[in-house]
Amino acid sequence: MKKAGLLMIAGSVLLLGLFLFPLWNIMLGAPQYPEPLGMNIYINGIEGVNEFDIQNIDGINHYIGMKTIPKPEEMWEFTVFPLVIGIMAVSGIVIGLLGFFKKVGYGWFAGWFVLMAVLGVLGMYDFNLWLADYGTDLDPHAIMKMTFPDGTPMTYKPPLLGHRKMLNFDVDSWPHTGAFLMFGGLLLTLLAFFTGRRSLKNKTCLTRPL
Repeated sequence: MKKAGLLMIAGSVLLLGLFLFPLWNIMLGAPQYPEPLGMNIYINGIEGVNEFDIQNIDGINHYIGMKTIPKPEEMWEFTVFPLVIGIMAVSGIVIGLLGFFKKVGYGWFAGWFVLMAVLGVLGMYDFNLWLADYGTDLDPHAIMKMTFPDGTPMTYKPPLLGHRKMLNFDVDSWPHTGAFLMFGGLLLTLLAFFTGRRSLKNKTCLTRPL
């Protein structure tokens, strides 16, 4: 179980990278912007890839009635998500230490993995809801009122994952460093579970009377 415990600790520590690196990145490219505009989305706020990107994106959005990019205090997620990640990272490290000293079984690793995976899916679902609201809840008094050919108001929801053409902008949305660290941490904790289970099976086989 010592190896399994170390894997569990390592996987949990990787989650702390979310406090340092962006979780997601959205880039907007258009002919009038030789250098694309971008947003890095952290668990505690949104920052521009370059110094004036947020200001420029808000300026573009103003013409079509989209909301300004939210500040940390304007979204409850930017307060709750850091708490959730911090609690999960610390609890995972504690479980790993207890596993290392054989105080808990490998089932605890699986339980932590399932809980973290569920929280991750819920986080992505919430993120997609925010994108939908951001791109569809438009100011009816906007300077430009774009419509589809059938006359219905045009929406500007950025893609959750991948590329989308929005007017003359190419919008790309992809995981960033923090997301890969979280995914790597989940894989390590899953590996910790299988390693712990295998070590217990091997121990049972060695102690079984011939």
